[in-house]
Amino acid sequence: MAGPRQVADSPLRLGRGVLRIYLGAAPGVGKTFKMLDEGHRRRARGTDVAVGYVECHHRARTEERIGDLEQVPRRSIAYRDTTFEEMDLEALLSRHPQVALVDELAHTNVPGSRNAKRWQDVEELLAAGIDVISTVNVQHLESLNDVIEGITGIRQQETLPDAVVRAAEQIELVDITPEALRRRMAHGNIYPADRVDAALANYFRPGNLSALRELALLWVADRVEESLQSYMEGHGIRGTWETRERVVVAVTGVPGGERLVRRAARLASRLGGELYGVHVVAADGLTTGVGPALDAHRQMIVELGGTYREVVGDDVPSALVTFAATIKATQMVLGASRRSGWRAFVRPPVITRVATLAKTFDLHVLAEEPASDDGHRRRVRARARVRTYAVSSPARSAGAWAATLVGLPVVTAVLTQFRHDITLTTDLLLYLLAAVGIATLGGALVGVAAALAASLLANWFFVPPIHTFTIGEPQNLIALLVFVAAALLVGGLVNRAAARSREAFQARAEAETLARTSGILIGENDPLPTLLDQMRSTFAVDALAVMHLEDGTWVPDAVAGERPPTGPADGERWDLADDGSAVLVLRGAQLSESDQRVLGTFLSNLALALRGRRLQRDAAAAAQLADVDAFRTALLQAVSHDLRTPLASIKASATSLLQDDVSFTEPQRREFLHAIDGEADRLNRIVGNLLDMSRLRADAVQVDISPVYVDDVVAAALSSLDHPAGRVEVRLADTLSPVAADAPLLERAIANIIANALAWSPPGEPVRVEAVETGRTVTLRIVDRGPGVRPEDRERVFEPFQRLGDKSTQAGVGLGLAVARGFVRAIDGDVRLDDAPGGGLSVEIELARAVDPSPVARSVDAPMANER
Repeated sequence: MAGPRQVADSPLRLGRGVLRIYLGAAPGVGKTFKMLDEGHRRRARGTDVAVGYVECHHRARTEERIGDLEQVPRRSIAYRDTTFEEMDLEALLSRHPQVALVDELAHTNVPGSRNAKRWQDVEELLAAGIDVISTVNVQHLESLNDVIEGITGIRQQETLPDAVVRAAEQIELVDITPEALRRRMAHGNIYPADRVDAALANYFRPGNLSALRELALLWVADRVEESLQSYMEGHGIRGTWETRERVVVAVTGVPGGERLVRRAARLASRLGGELYGVHVVAADGLTTGVGPALDAHRQMIVELGGTYREVVGDDVPSALVTFAATIKATQMVLGASRRSGWRAFVRPPVITRVATLAKTFDLHVLAEEPASDDGHRRRVRARARVRTYAVSSPARSAGAWAATLVGLPVVTAVLTQFRHDITLTTDLLLYLLAAVGIATLGGALVGVAAALAASLLANWFFVPPIHTFTIGEPQNLIALLVFVAAALLVGGLVNRAAARSREAFQARAEAETLARTSGILIGENDPLPTLLDQMRSTFAVDALAVMHLEDGTWVPDAVAGERPPTGPADGERWDLADDGSAVLVLRGAQLSESDQRVLGTFLSNLALALRGRRLQRDAAAAAQLADVDAFRTALLQAVSHDLRTPLASIKASATSLLQDDVSFTEPQRREFLHAIDGEADRLNRIVGNLLDMSRLRADAVQVDISPVYVDDVVAAALSSLDHPAGRVEVRLADTLSPVAADAPLLERAIANIIANALAWSPPGEPVRVEAVETGRTVTLRIVDRGPGVRPEDRERVFEPFQRLGDKSTQAGVGLGLAVARGFVRAIDGDVRLDDAPGGGLSVEIELARAVDPSPVARSVDAPMANER
């Protein structure tokens, strides 16, 4: 160990030092290695680095990693007849390196030290202008102490305030998977060999490590959010930050919409939220879409894990905001409008109105990238405009009447100013233009009214004699009559064109809706719920349900909407079966003739979906029968030899004893009798396992949960096995709490696992049985020194009739572990496989600790010993 030295070319720093912390989820993840690596890196850059304290825990690789880094000698402190080594704070301050490496920030110093805690020593180093690199585990954070105790069952005595760690300028999470950490432990790279088994069975269990890892990740994520909030406040940024999100993206089917969908999906994925795609359908109840692009967007949303919905409404911004409020969305993604300034002023874009109405969610506006098919966009907008003019609405009718009552008088007032400059023919043509425009806007009725009003105004103001309805000259009468006829004819033609256009749009909408419905029927495994959602948005109904009659009661198959119908009397009924046993019930429906045509196709598809469900149930039943048949076949194949072998041995031994012409010695007779007894026990175990597996397959296992003691159950399981003395070592603590279990089932499970371990353990290598109590669980571990099981095969060994690589049939028919897991899971426990330290297989039975151990009666006659 190198002694202290003075660095003449390292001037003292007057400012406060910088603290960097490596945070880990558990011991052994590599925090100290990271700290030492950073020390070597900085020294290679010319920085003055010194090791204030590194705890190697007798790990050779850690000691090697220190290498040639300078170490400030430690201080020895005597306490209660024992000498302890602590970091020499005074020596480190005197040495005053630029960077000090100080391990285990939460360490409690020995009484007699300058400070009670090591983090207080670090505070002095930082105050002296020395940068410090340190390490800490998440279980040492004070705010998580109770949580850690609930997970591991161990209360940490050495803790430090969270504020100390949060104050660090840099916090780096040192992460490693639980499986890798357990392998590192099993290889002896963390604790000595005599502590490995206990550590793996207690603190280093996979569940514990996963929970600690998640806590560390969440704590660091929270620290990152705090830093971001501080930055925003420091720069005057205002905003709302959520931890759980629902992201809505509005899709219209125009090219470029894929970019919006992908952006919204990334946002939802990054925030761990849900993705919703929404398309607003016109209030006539039928979606027109804009071609196949909308279907592509819908498919993309589903493929990205989102949900696609269509909502009804003429006012797109209001429909979007209402939908967002309904699903409690926190984010909305919209594409920017390319509308010019004057058009935006006349008709504000959707984004502007959504931003005005948005109260509960954040709005994301993506700039619209240049489209490669501008012609398509123009065609889409043109179709939208044509549809706007072609389909009458109350708003346009009101506008047409307003134009008639206000516009025609205005036209008259203007024309009277030029009465001497233009002829009557010109006046009538201008009136005709106004009347045609009004008819185009509002339809035939308002067009006729406008034509009659225009003819009366023209007669009064422009046909001599003026200001009377008398017509002085015949040609003026003819001209006025032609004007009225032309206005009525044009109005009728416009109205007919509008009706044809409306019918065309209606037919196209029906075709697209039916195509989408057929796609749902073909593309989904269970299309019934999606079909109902599509129907609800298509027909703008309040709620609907598909139900069937079962034993005189209506049972719902699928529902949609709020407060769905519970019976045919709750709404409008439509039969889905000829005998009336399946129906569709709509509530709040106002269906037009065209809607009913589309509804007919929906009914056919719903009937097909119901039939598909029945076929799936029949297929599942057939698959179950096939599975039972396969099980029976495997059973016969597996036991044909394994049942005959012990029977043949019993038959041979009994036949030999019954022979009168052969005289057997007493040892020979006893050998035959032992063979009969052993083979009978073996046969009994095989038959027992077969019966147990049959009970499990038929869900006929009767479970009686009560508090039981593990050592009693283990003793009973061992007494049922025939094994040589010394082959099983039992290491169970007397202080184990009782577990909530069914004693006979648990005994059978333990017996099967021990029998399996004995079959695979080499001669002379005992099977070890031990148990540990952690928190609310008790874990029983049965360890053998056999060849073990590869990770990819560990689930297969729990399948019936699996004997991976058996060297003989003494292991049975391959049901032992399957029966054991089935019984343990029946009592709400679990069975796992893991590598045993030093080689072999460790079978872990995890059981819940009994809540009230008072009813348990200890069995004083249970044969327990340290070795068997």
